[in-house]
Amino acid sequence: MRGYIINLSLNDTDPLVYRQVILPERTTFNRLHDTIQNVTNFLSGYPYFHRHLYTFDLSEEDQVVTNDEERYLEHKDYLKNKQWFENRLNNIPPAMRRYEEKNLAYLRKTVKLPERNYIDHYLENYKTMTYLYDYGAGWEFTITLEAVVDDYYFGYPTLLEAENDAPPEDVAGTEGFYRFLEAYYNPSDPEHKQALIFGKKNGFRPLDFDYINGGLKGIKYRKTDWEHINHDNYNIIGPRYIKN
Repeated sequence: MRGYIINLSLNDTDPLVYRQVILPERTTFNRLHDTIQNVTNFLSGYPYFHRHLYTFDLSEEDQVVTNDEERYLEHKDYLKNKQWFENRLNNIPPAMRRYEEKNLAYLRKTVKLPERNYIDHYLENYKTMTYLYDYGAGWEFTITLEAVVDDYYFGYPTLLEAENDAPPEDVAGTEGFYRFLEAYYNPSDPEHKQALIFGKKNGFRPLDFDYINGGLKGIKYRKTDWEHINHDNYNIIGPRYIKN
């Protein structure tokens, strides 16, 4: 069964927050979002409700995939009234023209919903995309395709590699995240107790492979092919996937 090994790098983090995941083919963007949320410490993917907006930028095809329904409806309105929007640009005062051109470029970009579209075509053809989560904090991930494999038999994603703790929700961006880590791991820090409370409330957990892979089993969207898996009464023996 085909699968994708992808690398997830959280931009502007140092040391880099990095995850490598393998997913079955026919993955929707919504499922990819769920996967990213589960391999980090964010709380907007399965099994939680959406706390923030997110966008996959597919720049090579001038489109985005997003749960931002307002933007989706704006693009629909543009398509419905395209001639009006395009003609309006000719009547804009020169002082406003640059702003209107930027707005028109925004409206022209194709907008798709994550539940109805799959990552396969774009990932295999262009190898990389960006994922922006929480517009206020601006968490941006670079997603790159490491390999396409033909021997991944599980119906859900698996974490293969990981480096460094990921930020919790609502930690006020990268600067706030590193200040949080200082307080969280230093019992003598005056904000240590508050950091522990904040971390528990907002989903922080030190990197834990077993915990993450346990959660990823809930993101099941394909049938697991047990005939090709080493197991004892469906208890997996050994790692779920070994890279060649």
